[in-house]
Amino acid sequence: MRGLIVSQFLLWLAVLGLGGLCLVLLRQVGVLYERVAPAGALAINRKLKAGERAPHMHVPAQDGGLLEIGGPSPAGRSTLLFFLSPDCPVCKTLLSVLSSIRDAERGWLDIVLASDGDAESHADFRRESGIDGFPYLLSEPLGRAFGVGSLPYAVLIDEAGTLVALGLVNNREHLESLFEARERGVATIQEYLRREDALRAARGEVS
Repeated sequence: MRGLIVSQFLLWLAVLGLGGLCLVLLRQVGVLYERVAPAGALAINRKLKAGERAPHMHVPAQDGGLLEIGGPSPAGRSTLLFFLSPDCPVCKTLLSVLSSIRDAERGWLDIVLASDGDAESHADFRRESGIDGFPYLLSEPLGRAFGVGSLPYAVLIDEAGTLVALGLVNNREHLESLFEARERGVATIQEYLRREDALRAARGEVS
């Protein structure tokens, strides 16, 4: 009987110790979560920089006619130019994200898809992917003008025709970081975090 009581006592001590350890680990996870910087679009473009004028072009649209890219918008709207390829798996996973963003930001933002290659294969890709509702451009010069080297790539142009943010976008967080950079007046989220770290250092705060 005494052995049973001792074993129960030891078991409760182990349970309480494990619970305390879990609480400590949970607190540390919270601290790490606060310290880990959010991932933004990777700006690796050596040809263009945020704050510059976007290349101004009139590009043939796959549905016919010409679409103006860059330059001031008469309607006062911004443009998200998304470069993709039918052979890019990551691009395909972001199509539903783009549809969601278009619905959420329709008050100020137009989304334009861009690529190059065979028009017929792209027409099939549009039908199969259900993205007929997006303006779709096929132009190799457009990609060169914006310095696109890897896909998927996105460029945010404001209503005045200025490059707001640009970079590689591999997930929804990367895409939304372009809008976050616009709201904070920086080229990238990384730039904003560097500014915040510099301000904290100037105030003598420890991050």
